[in-house]
Amino acid sequence: MNANRRMTMIGFMQAQNCSIAPGSWRHPASPMDFLTPDYFQRIGRILEEGKFHLAFFDDRLAMPDIYGHDHREAVENGIRVVKMDPVAILSAIGCATTKLGLGATYSTTYHEPFHVARLFATLDLMTKGRAAWNIVTSLNDSEAANFGRSEHLEHDTRYDRADEFVEVVMGHWDSWEDGAILADKASGRFADGSRVHALKHEGQWFRSRGPLPVPRSPQGHPVLIQAGQSGRGRRFAGRWGELIFVVYPNLEAGRKQYAELKQAVRDAGRDPDKVSVAPACYVCVAETRAAAEAKRDFILGLAKPVDAVVLLSEVTNFDFASKDLDSEFTDEELRKMSWTGFKDRVVMLSGKPNPTVRDFVHFSGRGTIREFPIFCGTPTDVADQMEEWFRTPACDGFVIVATHTPGAFEDFVRYVVPELQRRGLYHKDYAGHTLRENLGLERPDAGDWRKVTPAV
Repeated sequence: MNANRRMTMIGFMQAQNCSIAPGSWRHPASPMDFLTPDYFQRIGRILEEGKFHLAFFDDRLAMPDIYGHDHREAVENGIRVVKMDPVAILSAIGCATTKLGLGATYSTTYHEPFHVARLFATLDLMTKGRAAWNIVTSLNDSEAANFGRSEHLEHDTRYDRADEFVEVVMGHWDSWEDGAILADKASGRFADGSRVHALKHEGQWFRSRGPLPVPRSPQGHPVLIQAGQSGRGRRFAGRWGELIFVVYPNLEAGRKQYAELKQAVRDAGRDPDKVSVAPACYVCVAETRAAAEAKRDFILGLAKPVDAVVLLSEVTNFDFASKDLDSEFTDEELRKMSWTGFKDRVVMLSGKPNPTVRDFVHFSGRGTIREFPIFCGTPTDVADQMEEWFRTPACDGFVIVATHTPGAFEDFVRYVVPELQRRGLYHKDYAGHTLRENLGLERPDAGDWRKVTPAV
């Protein structure tokens, strides 16, 4: 492992009325102009001031309406119910920044490869090589219903289909060779037709001809983000992920899962040192430990019990209103849950093969800032905790989740970034203009992805 490596830092964002913590909108310091570009551009400028590598948007394609099979509880309580298209918002942030990477989630289950290829290739050009695509397979039947489907695909099948989806997207991104555009006005020759290629893909799941009518960007093609942690998801991440986002319940589990993910990358024939693994975390920081703990406790108090069960229903694709708090989930109910890694984490932490609803609420921390590790204290305290995780190693950087916006990001940039820079753990400026340059990734040549052999 490179002894001179530096932390990768990602700002975790939502194109909605709150951060991933639904209680964040209830914070008195959270502005309510989230339906304007100004709201997101403010956050983008703060992240760029702190030299964050990436602003990243999570996404769902439906309101959280599985709890009680109704959306009203979620809407009444503001539980992540506004879900705008993140790519449009990234375009607005891109106009207010110059170096910050811009990543968005787009589903392989409910979009077509050609559409995703064109959308992100265009975003990459319009941001001069700063785009990233977070590859997801989506989660629940509500999303399926919004796209005219009766139910969501089974877990492993979604990933099998996603593998081919990404192959098609990558093939389209290879349509234009570097130097294909001639723009020779004297001869009237715009481009070399022999250096633009049709894909002509015909597979199990998709057919797509091409060529993609979007040339290559300064960084070659967008950076690929993945978050697979289950067996099949981990193999998928090992094949495709250049940034891998993870959720660790604690440092001990983090060490183990970090090693497993790096091995999955190695098994796919890729260099694990070129793939950054970053766990999600909250940061509550202040000039004194007591003040930081007071911030944390205040934010914990913003959560409502309904937040947890609404979001648990969404993420597992199971109606938590259909069971009593202390009733156990059956093997069949657990088997049908959508997010395998999420379910497995609750089983592990509870020590029960058949957890109860109460166990899911408690051990998942869903709907509260307990869902992810909380680094709390003075700037020195927080930097100490992050350094331990980084050097162990359990990660290559962090996904900073906001307890409230923009205040949590402002605090991190003001207090923690200078301390990490002082220790030599975090860069003092961007290495270049493209996201790949700033992540230390080489610009890929067309077809490089075909050299990777996925683990069986």
